[in-house]
Amino acid sequence: MPSTLMPRTRRAIVATTLTLSVTGALAACGTGGTKLPPDPKVGNASAASPVADATTALPPSKPTGMKIDAAGVDAKKMVDLKVDATTGELGVPDADTDANNPGWWTEGATPGEKGVSVLVAHFDTRHGPALMKDVKKIKLGDLIEVEREDGRTAKFKIREIEDVNKKDFPTDKVYGETQRPELRLLTCGGEIKDGHRTNNVIFYADLAP
Repeated sequence: MPSTLMPRTRRAIVATTLTLSVTGALAACGTGGTKLPPDPKVGNASAASPVADATTALPPSKPTGMKIDAAGVDAKKMVDLKVDATTGELGVPDADTDANNPGWWTEGATPGEKGVSVLVAHFDTRHGPALMKDVKKIKLGDLIEVEREDGRTAKFKIREIEDVNKKDFPTDKVYGETQRPELRLLTCGGEIKDGHRTNNVIFYADLAP
């Protein structure tokens, strides 16, 4: 039986509150280790936004996996994530058990539903390279495919890539309300400082026809 989902109106309120009260950046990830990949110097890129079209939206259904052919990503599990009310940081998949599994912010839209759906995945952990180790291979126009509990696959086309210091995390841009189904995929980037990656790499994507 599919898990119970937060009503859309409640999730919209939570998202609005988030943009006003917390940073929305990822909790610390990418802790130093001995087998880490090189710093992911992804950079920024963008394309034109599509015209809003709510008719393509899918009904609510929890995500169960994620595939990105461009980066060799093919995960068959999705971890539930929440924002820490104390720090204002979005949680990440457990580095010890889910380094190769993405996570979904449960208080946002489900992938393919009208609104913003936020996914998170590790670039690396103290154990070494993780699910998004080949993040530099992902380009504008590539697809992020998200499998759902209802058996459908929501396919999102990347229109913007942003590599930003965590101190400058664009909370409103990432979590703000939208009138079409959109996806944000977050991972860590930048150099390691004090045991953690300095940046967040953010992919902005729209539901493809």
